[in-house]
Amino acid sequence: MAEKLILPTEVKVCATCSFWDGERQVDADMKLVVVSEHCEGECLVQETSKPGLHDVRQECACLWEDLEPDAPVDDQAADDKAA
Repeated sequence: MAEKLILPTEVKVCATCSFWDGERQVDADMKLVVVSEHCEGECLVQETSKPGLHDVRQECACLWEDLEPDAPVDDQAADDKAA
C-alpha cells in the first residue's frame, strides 16, 4: 500500500497546482491535498508527465496556480466596501 502525504495547498509542488491532472484528494475547507508518495500526473501547461511532489519553485516554464477558487466578483466588491 502506498504511503499517503497530506500537503497544505500553498506548498508549491505539482500536486497542489490547478494545472496538474493527477490522482489526489482535495479538502477545500481545510486547504489540504492528499496524494500518494509516488503519484504521477500530467502538467496541462507543459503537456508532460510530472510527479506530484515535484518542486516547481525553480522551474521557469511553470505556471503554478493555487487550487483555491477565485473569489466571486460580488464577494470582492463587498470586501472592498468594508475596507
